[in-house]
Amino acid sequence: MPDESTKFLHEEARRLADENHDLREEMRALQESVRALSELHTLSENITPGTDVFRLLGDILDTALAVLKASDGSLLLADDETGELVFVVVRGQAADQLVGYRIPRGEGIAGWVVNNRQPQVVLDVRRDPRFFSQVDQTFDFKTRSLVCVPVYLDESRVMGVIEILNKTSDREFTQDDLNLMLVVAQLAAVAIHRAEHTFATHEERQAARARLLKSQ
Repeated sequence: MPDESTKFLHEEARRLADENHDLREEMRALQESVRALSELHTLSENITPGTDVFRLLGDILDTALAVLKASDGSLLLADDETGELVFVVVRGQAADQLVGYRIPRGEGIAGWVVNNRQPQVVLDVRRDPRFFSQVDQTFDFKTRSLVCVPVYLDESRVMGVIEILNKTSDREFTQDDLNLMLVVAQLAAVAIHRAEHTFATHEERQAARARLLKSQ
């Protein structure tokens, strides 16, 4: 029979092999995500009036969810007239119901992020007094944790926020997740900005933004 030291070495070898496998899988997923984000960046930089901006924004959100291994996410845009945040692109459990839903000005962690122009990682939303529980109550959803980042190109105007909710694994959101979401938010900001400015006049740009805010 093998002695205890031999059994320990075998177990340690298996553990290291499993860790190496997990690291390889994570590296492959990260490389694929980098390629996907690079392609999305190119698309964002080359928007024309015929570009399906909703599909592009959805692809950006899907990539973020895949990289962060999270189940639900949304892009909310600020209504310049009312200050409300409008769910424009949504993925996950409540996707069909949430599009077009409005959060009052300044409410929730998303409203705080808009007002303060600062990203947030919240590991337990129930302990955060900023949490706007009405969305969960209305749509029978349970937010546990989230990353929320502002979407803007310069300090003069915050277009909205991107939220990623609820890791599918036991891991928590990290600073690395937040850093990646800042890149994702920049891509979304470029896409929205270029979508608006493919139109020549101010009135056309306002109409384009109104279409973004309408329920799809």
